[in-house]
Amino acid sequence: MQFKLYTDVHEFYNDTHEVLMRHEAQNMILLGNIIIGHEGTDKTDWRDPANWLMVTISDNRGIQLIALMTPPHNITLYAADNLINPEAINCLIDGLKDYEIPGVTTEKNLAESFAKAYASRKEITLETTMSQRIYELTAVNPDIQQIGVIRLLDEKDLHFFPYWAEAFHAAGSYGSTEMSIPQDAAPYLYRIASKKLYILENDNGIPVSMAGYTREMQTAVGVAFVYTPPYECRKGYATSIVAQISQLALDKGFTRCVLYTDLANPTSNSIYQKIGYVPVCDSLQLKFEY
Repeated sequence: MQFKLYTDVHEFYNDTHEVLMRHEAQNMILLGNIIIGHEGTDKTDWRDPANWLMVTISDNRGIQLIALMTPPHNITLYAADNLINPEAINCLIDGLKDYEIPGVTTEKNLAESFAKAYASRKEITLETTMSQRIYELTAVNPDIQQIGVIRLLDEKDLHFFPYWAEAFHAAGSYGSTEMSIPQDAAPYLYRIASKKLYILENDNGIPVSMAGYTREMQTAVGVAFVYTPPYECRKGYATSIVAQISQLALDKGFTRCVLYTDLANPTSNSIYQKIGYVPVCDSLQLKFEY
């Protein structure tokens, strides 16, 4: 097994892109991040590839394991064709001896295999922070009732969007109701300027739900940031906005939409399946305790 550490994101992209595209939906995070680095148009926050850890593990058959870490985030992995090779995992861990890995986020079986081997080698413990399921959609259920009207998030929404964004992140932390109070408009204006977030307005023109796109791939686009304030829940708004922006993505030429769900939230999983999303695989977020 050969451990190859990359310092050139373009070389990493060229070596890994075709391998990752064999399971495009599953590799949405890996592919999306590598494309961000390869294009080099956005180097804000964690997006500068100069700070990334990029690795492949290969043998005479080619690449067997791909690893990418964009600090401060977890390492993300892909075993070629989802064939988990313990020798490749051990080779990766050997090569990571001078790095401190905060955790791993990837397909469930690979996450468990890597995390157990890494934790044993480092004599540390690990904790599951989230169990997820990856879904993809190729056609929206035509029976979904369209409620309200969607529009792009705009700067005029700055009076409420930062609070919705913080509430969305808080709700992802095991249903927490504690959220940060926005202090600086810049990160929210950055999100607005991306023109990837949408608002659903009810019949009175009042914003009632939010959803948007994340990574745009060759044939797939990620759907995320789905949030409805608690006082507007159970009115069909989340279902409607996700269905509408999913159809919009298909109309733009993408062949599939991909999203991640928290398996601890049966409501959202049920909603997405109703819209037409079908499971691809399960994914784990694991944290290492040093």
